[in-house]
Amino acid sequence: MKPVQSKYTELLDSIGSAIEVARQNAVKAVNTELVKANWEIGRHIVEYEQHGEERAEYGSNLLATLSKDLRQRYGKGFGRRNILDMRRFYLTYQKWQAVPAKLSWTHLVTLLGISDDTARKFYEKQAVLENWGYRELERQINSSLFERLALSKDKKGVLQLAEKGHIVTDSTEAIKDPYVLDFLKLPQSHRVTEKALEQKIIDNLQMFLLELGKGFTFVGRQYKISLRNRHFYIDLVFYHRILKCFVLIDLKIKQVQHNDIGQMNLYLNYFKSEENVVDDNEPIGIILSAEKDEVLVEYATGGISNKIFVSKYQLYLPDKKELQQKVQAIMQKEG
Repeated sequence: MKPVQSKYTELLDSIGSAIEVARQNAVKAVNTELVKANWEIGRHIVEYEQHGEERAEYGSNLLATLSKDLRQRYGKGFGRRNILDMRRFYLTYQKWQAVPAKLSWTHLVTLLGISDDTARKFYEKQAVLENWGYRELERQINSSLFERLALSKDKKGVLQLAEKGHIVTDSTEAIKDPYVLDFLKLPQSHRVTEKALEQKIIDNLQMFLLELGKGFTFVGRQYKISLRNRHFYIDLVFYHRILKCFVLIDLKIKQVQHNDIGQMNLYLNYFKSEENVVDDNEPIGIILSAEKDEVLVEYATGGISNKIFVSKYQLYLPDKKELQQKVQAIMQKEG
């Protein structure tokens, strides 16, 4: 028999779990009701306007007047900005069934800032798939995640992003180009050392994992491998839970050379032989560099059976307008 104290601890833990689940469910229920109420408020405002019932004395001041009266009756939460968001919310999602479930009001307000329907639908799906907080959602929108992923696809692929989100099923879908590392706060005017770049990534590991995408877990830095009396150190090693494989990352602050690709090939061969276990798939290698010569990379990787990718990193947010124009060009193509 278990001692009395042990039984009591189990009881306490069981009650604690029940309380936590109840609290989480209560928060979800409150959020659902808040979102529904805001949608209804938006609907009433839009229908009032559409029925021509906006009297002349209110004119364009309707929202300001409504905000003032609602605050007098119901207190905080009805500022003009909030009322405007509720109106925009209904205009964006005129059917309640179209409102993305599991997202908070803050998430939804963030999504309202995206005018392109295809991009907004992608972020809706991805926020749910990856369980993003609203700050993570803002980060991905600001870094043009949708546009960066869309540029590697055709029209059908872009529409699938909006319909299903970015679901990683093979190694090519797990890779981005470029990677946006603005969160490292490194000056663009001065080159840093590879060691300093690596340290900055480790210091901002949570943000780096967010930029890598869903499925990546950190294994180690300066991962040592030994071949006879020679030692090599891989900058960063991750494991991808969905693809079930190691992901090796080598950092380069200059343009990638052919010998960098050869070195990564060596690392991958070692991992296949010495680190992989029965259920592991072949490892992936990413050389993350400041610059790359596309032609050199094509010839240097040609004939190599290992999965080696060369991607650029940039220390600043991309030009969103330029990326949007490129995606629009893809969408305008026939087929």
